[in-house]
Amino acid sequence: MQVIRSLEQHSASPVGLGIRVMLVSQGQDGNPLPHRLAGLGGKVEMTDDLFVGLEAVIEDPAGYGLCVIDCDAFGGLAAGRRAHALLIDVARRVPVILLSKDCTAQEFPEERGEAVVLRAPTSGISLRVGFEHALRDRLAMRLM
Repeated sequence: MQVIRSLEQHSASPVGLGIRVMLVSQGQDGNPLPHRLAGLGGKVEMTDDLFVGLEAVIEDPAGYGLCVIDCDAFGGLAAGRRAHALLIDVARRVPVILLSKDCTAQEFPEERGEAVVLRAPTSGISLRVGFEHALRDRLAMRLM
């Protein structure tokens, strides 16, 4: 069984509001993505096994606030979309961000169950916009 590692940044921006994030990404050593997500306020848990990450989110959908899949190591954007389809039962409660170099146009869907799609490698600004869009319902509730 693959181990899930955790990362949390305490001086985080309030954007993430302490949201628990499952990051599925290979090549985590030297990868700035976990630190960027933590910098946005996410409590990041990481795994390099796609199915371990999906299983964690499916088994504990109330515990996760966001799932981020770095698709390129798992077969590209098409594989990321298939993985998102496996989360269809929990996708309305757990927003998903797919990252891929195959992305030709970034997607910020209005439908709650659809994934945000960002071009990889993602800039800090792009990731922040995607993060905020994916969590827009939670952010709106927090502001009320």
